[in-house]
Amino acid sequence: MAKRRGGASDQGLPSREAILEFLRDHPGRAGKREIARAFGVKSADRIALKRLLRDMEDDGQIEGRRKRVQRAGHMAPVEELEITGRDRDGELIAAPTDWDEALHGAAPSVLILPDRSRKSRMPVPGVGDRVMARVREVVDETGATHHEGKVVRILDRRPRTVIGVFTPRPGGGGVVHSVDKKERRDLTVAPEDTGDARKDDLVAVEIRKSTRFGPPRAVVREVVGDMKSEKAVSQIALLTHGIPQPFADDVIAEAEAATPAAMAGREDLRSLPLVTIDPADAKDHDDAVHAAPDADPDNKGGFVVTVAIADVAWYVRPNGALDRSARERGNSVYFPDRVVPMLPEQLSADLCSLKENQDRPVLACEMAIAPDGRVRRHRFLRAMVRVAANIDYRQTQAAIDGQTDEQTGPLLDTVLKPLWDAYRAVAKARDARAPLELEIPERKLILDKTGHVARVLVPERLESHKLIEVFMILANVAAAETLEKKHTPLIYRVHDSPSPEKLAALADFLATIGLKLPKAGVLLPHHFNGILAKVEGTENERLVHEVVLRSQAQAEYTPENFGHFGLNLRRYAHFTSPIRRYADLIVHRALIRALDLGKDGLSDRTIADLDEISAHISATERRAMAAERETVDRLIADFLADRVGARFHGTVTGVTKSGLFVRLDDTGADGFIPASTLGADYFRFDEAGRRMVGERTGEAFTLGDPCEVKLVEAVPLAGALRFEIVSEGKYVSIRPGRKAGGRARSGGGARARKQGKR
Repeated sequence: MAKRRGGASDQGLPSREAILEFLRDHPGRAGKREIARAFGVKSADRIALKRLLRDMEDDGQIEGRRKRVQRAGHMAPVEELEITGRDRDGELIAAPTDWDEALHGAAPSVLILPDRSRKSRMPVPGVGDRVMARVREVVDETGATHHEGKVVRILDRRPRTVIGVFTPRPGGGGVVHSVDKKERRDLTVAPEDTGDARKDDLVAVEIRKSTRFGPPRAVVREVVGDMKSEKAVSQIALLTHGIPQPFADDVIAEAEAATPAAMAGREDLRSLPLVTIDPADAKDHDDAVHAAPDADPDNKGGFVVTVAIADVAWYVRPNGALDRSARERGNSVYFPDRVVPMLPEQLSADLCSLKENQDRPVLACEMAIAPDGRVRRHRFLRAMVRVAANIDYRQTQAAIDGQTDEQTGPLLDTVLKPLWDAYRAVAKARDARAPLELEIPERKLILDKTGHVARVLVPERLESHKLIEVFMILANVAAAETLEKKHTPLIYRVHDSPSPEKLAALADFLATIGLKLPKAGVLLPHHFNGILAKVEGTENERLVHEVVLRSQAQAEYTPENFGHFGLNLRRYAHFTSPIRRYADLIVHRALIRALDLGKDGLSDRTIADLDEISAHISATERRAMAAERETVDRLIADFLADRVGARFHGTVTGVTKSGLFVRLDDTGADGFIPASTLGADYFRFDEAGRRMVGERTGEAFTLGDPCEVKLVEAVPLAGALRFEIVSEGKYVSIRPGRKAGGRARSGGGARARKQGKR
């Protein structure tokens, strides 16, 4: 048994400093199990240790890479690398394959040392190869740190796929400018390898072995499209994030062989006038709702609410081709121009979609709601339904507000009004529970007929949105409660409370605008709601909502339950969207197993894999979010590209040593202002005050400040915007002789020239 190390807290957990020291002593060899063993963490404290490590990862102190845990921003002694090119001397250069650039900046470059051993029989590695190498840090005579690596094994010699823009050369062939920031050199394409690529085409190329000197060679494998086409922009995100696109032949074959479910073993709910309420452009309908007064005399004034969810488990059987594909994808991915579904359209848009006036199998949750909104009881059943109507949010809201149409008119009194009555009751219980009331507006891109952005808007948040949201939450809670009661394993949707470090940073920010975060006791969502209420209607409202959001932990999937902080719920699972989320399919199968609703329930084999499945689908969710965000950023950068030189109003949303991040008011576009362009002064980063301050003038740019900026550069390929500040900051007093920490010298720009003329 390993000897317990020092540095443990009174709760049986090691301190952060002790963990970092342990990782320094065991670089690249420590996992969560090794940390627990080294510090003698007992089984009862393992979940708490997992939370601590997750908090340290969220705060950038450590990172989990494969099954290792290590100090953030450091490479292990033995590291998986990808050879990306050659330096000026023709030596191979590599970079770690598992590196978070958003968290740690650009990946370190590793010089691959040639193997001069005569006994070595290992093939010579080339550009595009993945290798395992021993890595060491080397300090040169100037004091700068470099990395050197010696290859111990070649993992993969397949040509590497790179996405880029093709430019032809007059004499034939061409050059590909990669969209990958790690690919720092242009790629040369020989005349015979250009395929059908033309000028400014977005292409997928395979990197071939290069000569000892000169740029890497590439072969065009696919012309993705015109770079100015919106479809090509989303294709960049799909390819760079490795999101699966076409379904394999066996997956399509299995979907096409599926037949409509029979009534056997199902309750008949086809006479119940359920409705689906979705966005107007929804391509599938996986949830339907109904509400009616409860006839039970013990629940006078209460309601019976039915939430019917597409029975995807009937069609996607465990370990089949459809199941393996859905598990790999994890979720559907939504872009402005397309949806990359988790399931083939034969299922997602047809057999599993709750289409109007068609028989569809469902797994339904029937809930008795008290007049005060509390759920008195609930049950789950496998049923057959026939949805009365597929209607959208605006259409539904308009009907309740007195503007019915041909579809909603006949439903108003018998279907929609009872739904609203039940919603208002449930809203009482929701308000009493006091979940976190964050309102972060989302950008919606409106595309023209050519696929380009026509305008950017923020959709209105309607009561119809909230109605569906609260009913789905009730069903999700009921699913978790049922499975816990039946002692059946499941995947929870969890959201941990904010870490002490993030709360301290939030308190520092709030102090800059005259607000205080309560210090006594454990903070709950209603404490944050109190802060949000104080800034409602002020110039800081949107910023405070965003900063509070940043202070929260990231929601994830796990078979271990530690509650959902944001919703203020002790147990919560995703049950309501099995067409687009694999987690929900797992919960459906768990319910089928627990309630003996069929032979297609959760298997013992899947239960044994719940940890791995949870980690995987949490990762695919983050992958989808990143791809969606990057696509929106690229499209907006393209939308603004012809407005270089124009002025915009915005808000300072981030302050770093390098400069300011600004979000434009009209489009929500994010851009950067380098510190060197702020003005004719030396600007230093005041971390506590979240601001940049001029050392001579005291001019300050603070987080949350409104500002006016000029667009200097738009790079659609990278989704990047660069601004120049044109409005003045606020002026603060400067203490004489104060040293600058993180000082940034201004290099001029428009404001510097203006000030020089004064």
